[in-house]
Parts: sequence; C-alpha cells; structure tokens
Amino acid sequence: MDRRKSIKALIIGTASTGMMLDACKTPDKKVTTATAASDADADRMTEEKAYNKKLQEETFFTAAEMATITILADIIIPKDAVSGSASDAKVPDFIEFIVKDMPHHQTPMRGGLRWLDMESLKRFEKSFSAITDQQRIQIVGDIAYPAKAKPEFKQGVAFFNLMRNLTATGFYTSEMGGKDIGYVGNRPNQWNGVPDDVLKQYGLSYTEKELKECISFPKEG
Repeated sequence: MDRRKSIKALIIGTASTGMMLDACKTPDKKVTTATAASDADADRMTEEKAYNKKLQEETFFTAAEMATITILADIIIPKDAVSGSASDAKVPDFIEFIVKDMPHHQTPMRGGLRWLDMESLKRFEKSFSAITDQQRIQIVGDIAYPAKAKPEFKQGVAFFNLMRNLTATGFYTSEMGGKDIGYVGNRPNQWNGVPDDVLKQYGLSYTEKELKECISFPKEG
C-alpha cells in the first residue's frame, strides 16, 4: 500500500488520528518564517502571540541533531512524482517546534537520536549522518517494523515510532501534505435534499412547498 492510501486510511479511521489532532491544538505549528508567523497570529490573543513568539525564539535541537532528523524524515517521507519530501514541507522545523511545545517529547527524541548514533558507530564507526544511504536503511530496517524487531532494538523501535508519528503529522498538516492526498478542506456545496430512493425506503416525500422553497436550486449556467 502506498503512503497516500495508508494516510487516507489513517485519517478515515478514528482510532489512529489522535497524534494528528493533538499536535494541532496549539497555534499554527506549520509556521517557520517570521512573516508567516505574523499572518497566522493575526487573530490570536496577546498571550497566544507571546507564547508562540517565545517558542520560535528558543532552540532545542543542535545542528547535528537537526541534520539527523532531516535525514530520517526524508527516509520516512521521500520526494516522489506527486510531492516533495518531508524536509521540503519543513517537517524538521515542525518537530523542533513540537518538542518545545510538548516537552515530554524532548527526552525520547534526544535519547533516540543518541541511540541511533551509537548504533551507527557500533556498526560502521561513523555517526548516522555520516554513513551511506544503504547503511542508514540497514539500521532503519531493524527498527521500523515493531512486530519483526529484535528485543535488543526496543529503544530504537520506540524512537522510530515517535519520529514516524511526528513526521507524518508534520507533513500531512502542511499545505504540501494536504495537496499530496488531495485534501481540499471545507467548501460550500449545494444540497438537493434526501435522494428519492431513501425517501421511498422510509415512506416519506417532500411537499410541493418544500420542493419549491427549500431544496430547489437554479441550475448553473
């Protein structure tokens, strides 16, 4: 199943959407530039603006950690013929924002990045960001599938699960991610009443007055 079908199934199924909903509770986490932040904050309360500004001015991840996050995010959601990669959608910036807004993610993320580098050093004598793409996939393959992972990779599996959730949330709440799955948001429509076959099923029908005043619309030219 490709990623778009998987995400559509995820969004349709209510059991798996908690992460996306939870991550969107605070003011516009997709904002990554001062201009965009100003536009997004136009209708915010003073306290919200101050909080948003404070988080944007803080830095949690080091440059090396952000480099690893960017590599992992693009492994999870690479660029394809339909849309850009996770980093093209500014997902690393989103993750930086999230761990400041939700501090309980800080230790698991930093610990997971440290685990990844230690595993890479053990196998290839280089940090994760310094090894080849093929070597990275070897490590990721050992932690990306919880049901198949060996017990000794338990910490890596937990980290990758979190990283994957944050990456998917960041990407599919961005403009690029919305276009990727064809999401158009709420739009006005024209409702022409309950279909005839449904009305007949319940022994109901519209009166002439209802047909004339409530559910008759002029045809578009």
